[in-house]
Amino acid sequence: MRGRRGGVTAAAMTAVLAGVLATGCTSAATAGDDGDGAPPTASAASTRSARVVESLAPDGTTVRVGSPEAKTVVRLYEDLRCPVCRSFETGGGGTALRGMIRSGEVRVDYTLASFLDARLGGHGSEKAANALRAALEAGKFAEYHDVLYAHQPEESVDGFTDAYLLAMAAKVKGLRGQEFDTAVKGMKYRDFVTASARAYDASGVPGTPTMTVNGKPVNVLAEGASEGDMLPMLIRLAAAA
Repeated sequence: MRGRRGGVTAAAMTAVLAGVLATGCTSAATAGDDGDGAPPTASAASTRSARVVESLAPDGTTVRVGSPEAKTVVRLYEDLRCPVCRSFETGGGGTALRGMIRSGEVRVDYTLASFLDARLGGHGSEKAANALRAALEAGKFAEYHDVLYAHQPEESVDGFTDAYLLAMAAKVKGLRGQEFDTAVKGMKYRDFVTASARAYDASGVPGTPTMTVNGKPVNVLAEGASEGDMLPMLIRLAAAA
């Protein structure tokens, strides 16, 4: 690698596109540190998604964000408590991916995991996934998703409480209201959360974040892979492969 924004070597490119998947947050109890503790590098105010098409896929667990006509489908497996997911979403990679969604070049399919609750204790991942499902009903999934990652509590704190989720929702214009608040406080979408967790487990992916492009794995944890000027190229290469 020739600098963080230079070109990638042939070996590095092969590692990214060959499905050699390093892992971020994993469900294994023996896994090591999940992140470097660095704060988010971008605010929700600067990266918040423009209005895009959002829907729940027929499988009942996949949240689709982006044009139904997009020929390239990026699938992301994420756990809302995962600090490595935060680093991706609030850094250059996440910003670039949102631009590709807005342009209509890609659609992103999200599978929301919640294994960190079992590993670390608490219910923050489940509560956040439930709140995101409620935001989907209001057409605010993408915006709220960005806000939650930009203001993600420390992984070990289990900070996604009802009160915190509602406070973060207040940052998304038009999201707060009786229906949304009741859904958050009452875990209205518990069945969705459970089904999504099972879909993640059944996928066999090694951890979060994990990305596929039209079904092909792309290692977003390889050095430089999630840089803002690198990720679009990697996605296009995977789509063309």
